[in-house]
Amino acid sequence: MKPAIVSETPPSSPSRRFWRPRIVDRYLFGEIALAFLAAVVVLVLVLVGGTFADLMTKIARGRIPAELLFTLLGLRSVAALTILMPLAVLIGVLLACGRLWRESEMAVLRSAGIGPGGLLRPLLAFLLPAAALLALIAFWLAPAADRLGQHKLEEANRSLIVAGLEPGRFVDLPGREGVLYVGEMSDDGTRFARMFIESERVDPETGERRIDVITATHGFLYHDADGEGRYIALQDGFRVEGRFGHDDFRLMRFARNDIRLPDSVVGRSAEDELRAAPTLALLRGADEPGVRAELDWRLAAPVAAIVLGLLALPLARSNPREPRYARLLLALLAWLAYYNLLLIGRAWIAQDRFGALGLWWIHVPALLLAAWMLWREHRLPRRRQAAEGAT
Repeated sequence: MKPAIVSETPPSSPSRRFWRPRIVDRYLFGEIALAFLAAVVVLVLVLVGGTFADLMTKIARGRIPAELLFTLLGLRSVAALTILMPLAVLIGVLLACGRLWRESEMAVLRSAGIGPGGLLRPLLAFLLPAAALLALIAFWLAPAADRLGQHKLEEANRSLIVAGLEPGRFVDLPGREGVLYVGEMSDDGTRFARMFIESERVDPETGERRIDVITATHGFLYHDADGEGRYIALQDGFRVEGRFGHDDFRLMRFARNDIRLPDSVVGRSAEDELRAAPTLALLRGADEPGVRAELDWRLAAPVAAIVLGLLALPLARSNPREPRYARLLLALLAWLAYYNLLLIGRAWIAQDRFGALGLWWIHVPALLLAAWMLWREHRLPRRRQAAEGAT
């Protein structure tokens, strides 16, 4: 009697073998993902350094409250990912696949029957989720970060509390030499009582140092009609001003004295409004050129990630003795040209020129160029094999 068969593994279908990742696919996917993450970290650190310096300059001038430094830093970093991530995809794929060529791993893969075209499957397995994540950031997360940053700045410029003033505490005047003290303050930070202001400045005509001391029993914060100019209205107070080392001080009493605060950075242009607008709101007004330009710009981020990732694969081909970062300069020049063309296309769409084409007149030629370079890489090994067989 024949023993019963406990289990039998059925032969896998061709479609199942296609979708099942191979060991080499997982290995290549991990290499590309690690290189991409390293590139993202480096680019974000560079961006954070420049943004930090810009925000610190505005804080020193009193245009942004210091309490919002790290909040704005994080929000601006999120909004900049739509520009950084396509570049990180290009650098990550270039470094990961370039290492395979330099360390002769591609020769081993070729001997196993996996040529340059065999890298497409792990590459697409990485590019498609990366493009989906980038689309989520471009269409939802980045506009939300811009709106939140603008809302924080508006609150900061309408409240003395957010601007760094606390009752019973001396604080430095923003962008000026001096101190400010508030005895009491309302909950919303718009009204105060018992204010003391001491400031110093140098007379541009005589070069002498002057001092101003202002006191007020109460007052409030208000804005211009345009909503940008900020003023502190001091009521029922005294002002003493004079020069150091002289006895010609002047004492004045006032019923009301308005002091202008440094200009805020809340003023938003039409471009800023479009950048922070929700995607659904833009879709409802897609007939306007400016709205179409913003929608095409948001769509350009995930498309550019796929195009640059495919373009980086043939660019990564190098000789074992070639310098490690020899192809990186060429890739950066390609990204710079591609990005500048996108900026030009965005400006033309906003001017109602070539609006029907969108930015596809840039994406499609770049994608065709990448396809031609990949086809050329796939044809070269066959020609070499045919030549070797003929000899």
